[in-house]
Amino acid sequence: MSINRILTAALAAASVAMFPVQVFAEQNPPVGTVISDSNAAKYDEFLGPGLRWVITRGATLTVGAYQKVEYAPAFQAATEKYAGQVKISEDSSHLIDHVAGLPFTQVADDDPQVAAKHMFNFNAAIALDDLDLRNFDCDTGSLGLDGEPVRVERHFLIDHLRRLYFRERTEVEPIPELPNRDEVRYKESMYPIVEPFDLKGTGFTSNRYIDHTRQDDSWLYLPQLRRVRRLSSAQRSDALFGQDTDQDSYAGYAGNVAWSTWKYLGSRTVLGNFHAQNFPVKWLPPSGDFIHDSPWEPREVWIVEGVSKLPQYAYSKRVIYLDKESYRIPWTDIYDTAGELWKIWINNFMYAKKPFPEAKYGADYERSFNPSISMVDMQLEHATFCSLPSHRFPGEQGWYINLGDEEGTSEDYFELSAIISAGR
Repeated sequence: MSINRILTAALAAASVAMFPVQVFAEQNPPVGTVISDSNAAKYDEFLGPGLRWVITRGATLTVGAYQKVEYAPAFQAATEKYAGQVKISEDSSHLIDHVAGLPFTQVADDDPQVAAKHMFNFNAAIALDDLDLRNFDCDTGSLGLDGEPVRVERHFLIDHLRRLYFRERTEVEPIPELPNRDEVRYKESMYPIVEPFDLKGTGFTSNRYIDHTRQDDSWLYLPQLRRVRRLSSAQRSDALFGQDTDQDSYAGYAGNVAWSTWKYLGSRTVLGNFHAQNFPVKWLPPSGDFIHDSPWEPREVWIVEGVSKLPQYAYSKRVIYLDKESYRIPWTDIYDTAGELWKIWINNFMYAKKPFPEAKYGADYERSFNPSISMVDMQLEHATFCSLPSHRFPGEQGWYINLGDEEGTSEDYFELSAIISAGR
């Protein structure tokens, strides 16, 4: 067994022992502390096994000051209006009478459905009516060592990733629901891929249905083969085209809550990025250049473990960290079918009224943006890391939230015919 495998197994074992009870730090690391491989053991209680591994490979974490985050005013109003009527099914697979807002405002640790309630809260707290993430790029390659940079193998440039919610709408009319002939919660599409050349024009689209017994419908259009390929729900966990991300890991978790079994592991104080200082993202110097350079602040989180019910799913489980103020996920540890630590998804958040002062669109409250994400495969020592938006488009806002038809996020965008037309 390699040294990295031994380290990974030891960290994973330690984390299992750590999580079943509540653990709160008596004292947070001082602001300005730089956590590196040389001193990381001192701060293990603020890290998880995946983040600890990333530090061994050259990443450093600079500790910043905690800053409070809040839900959008319209989301808070919907919570006050509807939360009192929401129930969860006996088998924890779906919500009953949920309209919009946070389903459960109080979740007790000893509630037998605590884990599922936290995940349904996370599912609702994304709180978008529509999104267009535009002009973003990703690099993927083998990690460097001892000051060497990532050896980039492929560069991806994506035109749009859009999502349109038909339910749980709080800001853009019609509220709380769009006309919904397909009975979906939301539709999502990512197309066209602009680079690399051999994938030019490729696109994805998927439907997440209201009916919890109905699996997602997902399609992949490959212009080189002039064909549309239908993907099963289990294939949403597959990393395609030589990179490391999968559809179910977007944002830390983008799978259907109903299609996993959830277990509550406890509470902790961890380090996470919620107030990025750079837009577009600034990356760490090599060999940590697959992780963003931004302050990591202490955040109290709930920890939930998810095991997919789908046969042939790529992962045995996910350990998800849920921020108590926002239900955002600072990072997620992901395990292979043998139960060994495999991957980590790391989010870089920024709360602001606009992504930068000169941006065309904004809000009158602070909302969350993601200047970057990173997905690290610890077994292959490989990473995919994305700038949202790309540095190649100076002045690009990247994030177009709750703008609907004004910026082209309308229902016809998600039709297969639109994806095929864009890929030609």
